Amino acid sequence: MVDKPQWLIREDAGTSVLVALSLRQLLGIRAPEDLPSLRGLEARGPETDDATEALEAQWREYWDMTVEPRAHRSEVPLDLVDGFDTLVALPTTGSEDLREAIIPHAPTALRYAQDAHNRYVDSMNATGGAYRAYASAIAEFERDIGRRAHSFELNVQVLPFTQRGIWWIGALSVAVTDGLRRDVVAFDAAMRPVIAELA
Repeated sequence: MVDKPQWLIREDAGTSVLVALSLRQLLGIRAPEDLPSLRGLEARGPETDDATEALEAQWREYWDMTVEPRAHRSEVPLDLVDGFDTLVALPTTGSEDLREAIIPHAPTALRYAQDAHNRYVDSMNATGGAYRAYASAIAEFERDIGRRAHSFELNVQVLPFTQRGIWWIGALSVAVTDGLRRDVVAFDAAMRPVIAELA
């Protein structure tokens, strides 16, 4: 008997992802260049000096570990950062600049992330969940190509970006604007190339 292909899609507005993006904005970090800013959070202008380069590199490593922790394991132990509850853990060595820079921003980043996460949960409760949106996009993909979708895994982060769109943020992870996520037709169309790449 042949196993039926299975797909696993996890959707969230992850508080740890929102904290990481809040810190990116509060510190004036530009990487990743293609990701827009978050709505409703003051952004610092980018600075260009060696210290900022080190900070950006350390933030980038922290971001990758936050988005896809299984794919980006730290070579040294991780340590929780004061003020962030259990939401931010950084390598015990090599992240000193980032650790020092983010501690003063903990209250702002946590408040922003929690509020954005709660808005996402409320909107999902109002619309009845995520399953149907993905099932219809996969069914349409299967009709278009004339075969079943291969088994795949995808993580979707629904985020309050200033620009509408969808962005790859990891090998198996995308970020989508909350406004696009609520637009059933546009979301379906935006998800098709993502599903085509994985399935």
